[in-house]
Amino acid sequence: MNYTSDIEAVEALHSKYAALKEEIHKKIIGQESVIDTVLLSIFSRGHCLLVGVPGLAKTLLVTTIAEALGLKNNRIQFTPDLMPSDIIGTEILDKNREFTFIQGPVFTNFLLADEINRTPPKTQAALLEAMQEHAVTASGRTYTLEEPFFVLATQNPIEQEGTYPLPEAQLDRFMFNIMLDYPSVSEEIAIVKATTIDANVCINTIVSAEEILQFQNLVRKIPVNDSVIDYAVRLAAKTRKNTEHASALAGEYLSWGAGPRASQYLIVGAKAHAAVHGKFSPDIEDVQAVALPILRHRLVKNYKADAEGLSIDSIITRLIAE
Repeated sequence: MNYTSDIEAVEALHSKYAALKEEIHKKIIGQESVIDTVLLSIFSRGHCLLVGVPGLAKTLLVTTIAEALGLKNNRIQFTPDLMPSDIIGTEILDKNREFTFIQGPVFTNFLLADEINRTPPKTQAALLEAMQEHAVTASGRTYTLEEPFFVLATQNPIEQEGTYPLPEAQLDRFMFNIMLDYPSVSEEIAIVKATTIDANVCINTIVSAEEILQFQNLVRKIPVNDSVIDYAVRLAAKTRKNTEHASALAGEYLSWGAGPRASQYLIVGAKAHAAVHGKFSPDIEDVQAVALPILRHRLVKNYKADAEGLSIDSIITRLIAE
């Protein structure tokens, strides 16, 4: 759909966003902040890391959002014996004695990478190349992935034996780190009622792939006041101990801070947050609204924070409040 102006496009994104959430909630009960953050990530052209225990409907969330967005979706269950070719595809010898490339599950719009920390680093790296470059390389040839391309990777916070934790440099590729918590009792009652009957809920497509690409471009075009950029950069800089703008809190409780990619994502995320709420330019409150999921996987606590029982989220909250 072609919009006559960026103002009209922002208004369209605002209304489509509300309709999207309403459609998704036909199947997904609760998890408001998770849905908000995943949608923000899609419109920001980013990727998500979802951390939650099994049985919290992560797969259903992905398929439901993909249906509402009219996107193709695939799921990869990561295991210790998974090979890079199981993700990106492989070349086979066809009946004409010629090599033909068979595309792997990464060739989709919306990819669920389930339990990404259960596979070795070589296989993790194959997916991370696709995330960064939106392309894969096989047998010396580069294959471009279809746009839009979005990865939602999951990690189980328990059962850490036999896992391969993502290094900080690879974690940095994810725009958001979303913590998926248990539903409330009232939400769980509603879930049990909805899932223990014979009912087939139909999800309508609210936004097309073409519109998603338009909205992604729109988000990048949204103007930002210099004071907001200054705030975002200084917030990231406060986390870097032993530097000029470091917070005393960072020096006391952090061993590693956020890099420049965090500053970039804070601004892009703030732009998307402003646009989906019908605002034509982000303010500091929009930066603060996306700061937790953007920063929590980019900071590394030290032993003192662990000894005092401080979580990364509590440290970030205190940094924002300073």
